[in-house]
Amino acid sequence: MIELLALGSAVLYGSADFFGGLTARRANTIATVVWSQFAGLVLLLLALPFLPASTVSSRDWIWGFSAGFSGGIGVAFLYRALAVGTMAVVAPTTAVIAAMIPVLFSFAMGERLRPLTFAGVALALLAILLVSRPASTQNTAIAATPRGFPPGFGLALLSGISVGIFFLSLARTSTAAGMWPLIAARISSITLFVAIAFAAKRTLLMDRMAAGTATLGGALDMAANAVYMTAARIGPLSVVVTLASLYPASTVLLARWILHEHLSRAQIAGIICALFAVVLIVSQGAA
Repeated sequence: MIELLALGSAVLYGSADFFGGLTARRANTIATVVWSQFAGLVLLLLALPFLPASTVSSRDWIWGFSAGFSGGIGVAFLYRALAVGTMAVVAPTTAVIAAMIPVLFSFAMGERLRPLTFAGVALALLAILLVSRPASTQNTAIAATPRGFPPGFGLALLSGISVGIFFLSLARTSTAAGMWPLIAARISSITLFVAIAFAAKRTLLMDRMAAGTATLGGALDMAANAVYMTAARIGPLSVVVTLASLYPASTVLLARWILHEHLSRAQIAGIICALFAVVLIVSQGAA
């Protein structure tokens, strides 16, 4: 039951990323983030009356808002990277970096890491090198950048760092706070990007199809959070986090099946390494 819930959250997270990236190909990134984040917030607010009572401290609110800023920026980078690059390359790269951030932070704080964790970090670096190699079969619309990296690769790295900070921020909140830190995160991210839209004079309007995929992506993302938190509260966290961190697989599969994306052998190897690296990094943690 726990394993099914964790795998379900991975499928939902990866699907949310796919539809978010798909929306960003039809509308501007800022509008995509606002629509998807708002859809997730509405879904969570509707679910609140059915959730257990919680106690939120000022510290929880602060870390929740902090998570919103970093997570919103991370999502914006991710959606843009998914829009301009190959989804099967972008998603694993972001996931690996996001998984590495908490591990490196723990190491900097003096925690002793297990050997397999270091192996995971090394494998992650190898994965990044492999997926950064442009595929020879790619067309000119998605040709490599002048520096030799696939389109969106740099944005994927920035997204991974921001998402990693998002995970760290949420980790500082208390269990008693329930889902409220996520509400604070959504409020801060929506406020941030609405302000950016006004300052940059970017429209938040989009066509019906883009609005539909953005709403679907935001709802899937929030549903993933709910399923993940349910699994984490009733089962071993290491198992739940490991399975949930496999979310790039669903993004890759959806991109392959729906968009018919083509990859080089090196990139396929890099994606496999990235998925194994996420498993090693998250499952081993600190000793």
